[in-house]
Amino acid sequence: MDKLVVVSGGSRGIGRAVVEKFLKEDFNVAVCSRDVAKLEELRQVQNHQNLHIFKANVSEKEEAEAFGRFAAGLNLPISALINNAGVFIPGKIFDEPEENLITQINTNLYSAYYLTRSLIDNLKSAESSHIFNICSIASFMAYPASGSYAISKFALLGFSKSIREELKNTCVKVTAVMPGATLTDSWAGVHLHESRFIKSRDIAEAIWGAFSLSKSAVVEEIVIRPQLGDL
Repeated sequence: MDKLVVVSGGSRGIGRAVVEKFLKEDFNVAVCSRDVAKLEELRQVQNHQNLHIFKANVSEKEEAEAFGRFAAGLNLPISALINNAGVFIPGKIFDEPEENLITQINTNLYSAYYLTRSLIDNLKSAESSHIFNICSIASFMAYPASGSYAISKFALLGFSKSIREELKNTCVKVTAVMPGATLTDSWAGVHLHESRFIKSRDIAEAIWGAFSLSKSAVVEEIVIRPQLGDL
């Protein structure tokens, strides 16, 4: 299929599950990560000519825009942009280092802001396209010790709502995805049974479901929690 999906932070976790899902559905996928070894591993595992990898730390404006140029340079209609890059640093606002806020705003918000701006003309020119922003339950519920993470994810949900309004009269749909605890590296070292977590592939399947709707319908928000509830 000569259509492209762009995924930031796609070498592991939710991002990787999304990459695998769209490759399975015969899309071209452009994916970035700051971890080039993980990207190469992904390429070897998938062994798929439709996978296009790019090393970038999208928390930096210049690198986010460079990834955007790389994706646009593939000269394929962009069907979806999944702003997945993110970081979680636990801490309380009045105790944590100031750098916690800076790092998480740059990674969780600015990466989506700059990458979306760099690709918006391509998205608008496609027959139909879709932006997914991977937010969090913490986008609407603050948790103890969530500190600056919650601030950054509240902001990302605000970004999603804003561009949804701006793009209503275009071909571009916008969906905010808000997962609860998902079994990714963010929970490494936590001794809980996997039944307490969402699986990354469940997030990818939910994204695919929303993406597959007709042009006249959009799922604006997806909230997914573990069956046993929040941690």
